[in-house]
Amino acid sequence: MGNVEFTDNRIKVEAALNDAVIAFLYEAAGEVEAQTKRAQTRVDTGQTKGAWTHHVDEDKGEAVIGNPLENAIWEEYGTGEYALKGNGRKNPWVYKDERGNWHTTHGKKPLRPLQKAFDKTKSKIIKRLGSILNQTFSE
Repeated sequence: MGNVEFTDNRIKVEAALNDAVIAFLYEAAGEVEAQTKRAQTRVDTGQTKGAWTHHVDEDKGEAVIGNPLENAIWEEYGTGEYALKGNGRKNPWVYKDERGNWHTTHGKKPLRPLQKAFDKTKSKIIKRLGSILNQTFSE
């Protein structure tokens, strides 16, 4: 039998895989963020819509898409009688808006902009991951 030489490329393969996954996370998080901003949202001042952002933690290998404004939670999950999990206030209430006008409300219906964005982009993102991995390991 001839001599067989083994070359250990585990470190190179692991590094290439890690780089590919990190690049994918940035791309996927950016896509979900952009789609969330385009999703059906109520726009009064535009603050909530414009505050969506993403962060990639390269050490953990994870991406987070979120919004620091409290209203984003209300847009996603609803409030009052319309709260998504049924855990909202059951009676109407009054509030004063920024212009000094009083309103009575039963709550806010959930619009789910983040969930809708994820659902809309999920298959595209999965296909893109496959493409990135194929490109990485076909070279």
